Amino acid sequence: MARYLINKFVFMLLSLFILISATFFLMKAIPGNPFMSEKATSPEIQARLMEQYGLDKPVFTQYLIYLGDIATGDFGISMKKLNQDVTEIISQTFMVSLKLGIVAIIVSIILGILLGMLAAMYHRKLIDNVAMVLAVLGIAVPSFVLASLIQYFFGLKLGWFHVMGFNGPLDYVLPVAALSAQPIAFIARLTRSSMLEVLHADYIKTAKAKGLNSFTIMFKHVIRNAILPVVTYVGPMTANIVTGSIVIERIFGIGGIGKVLVESITTRDYTMIMGVTIFYGILLMLARFITDVAYVFIDPRIKLTGGKEG
Repeated sequence: MARYLINKFVFMLLSLFILISATFFLMKAIPGNPFMSEKATSPEIQARLMEQYGLDKPVFTQYLIYLGDIATGDFGISMKKLNQDVTEIISQTFMVSLKLGIVAIIVSIILGILLGMLAAMYHRKLIDNVAMVLAVLGIAVPSFVLASLIQYFFGLKLGWFHVMGFNGPLDYVLPVAALSAQPIAFIARLTRSSMLEVLHADYIKTAKAKGLNSFTIMFKHVIRNAILPVVTYVGPMTANIVTGSIVIERIFGIGGIGKVLVESITTRDYTMIMGVTIFYGILLMLARFITDVAYVFIDPRIKLTGGKEG
């Protein structure tokens, strides 16, 4: 276990280094600077701002300085928000995005598994057909399109929910629905196909022949063995929800970290872009790490060193 954790940690650090380097040099490759849009700023003041933020130095020198700052946990000062630390801005806005993301993940897992279970239990019947049609629609319709549609019908036309803001429990409904529709569809399809395979396995037939009741067979044998593909998808699902929330937060006017990232890209706030990108990268790597470790607890046959026991 210790060796596995160390290997994963080293791999995460390497991935994070590549992410930081790629983002840094891609931003520097874009023509212009963060202060070009400041029409009222004279060239002399722009030059002072460039010097203040170290943008007048050679690119590689800036890169080394930034790596040193990141190593000490310093994400720098925002170039557009006066005297505001990037870490402070992230900490203030992340809780909003975290609440939205956690609710979307929980809803996706619960509804996706239930829908997949119903489809497998009533295979080739009406419930199965309806569930798969919903799954296809969930996969086919992009989250931003669905967000606009439900915002229009349930918010503007029916008036059931607010179309903007994030002030109460009901304000979770539309953003979470838009974020979780696609993950629900994927999880439902994964659960259905996996459960159908498990239900026809020899050990399930043996359990039935021994006289075990349907409840015991379903929850002790079928679900435990059929759930592994869903756990595999949790990592990518977290990535989809995290990245998808950037657009969803903008559509619904939610003041989360996604909105901050969009605004920083628009204004070329280099330090803010870098800080949020690194923060997102750490979150996604941690989600993947937790998913890998979870395999072992769900299926003890899987070794941490890779493969299965013979």
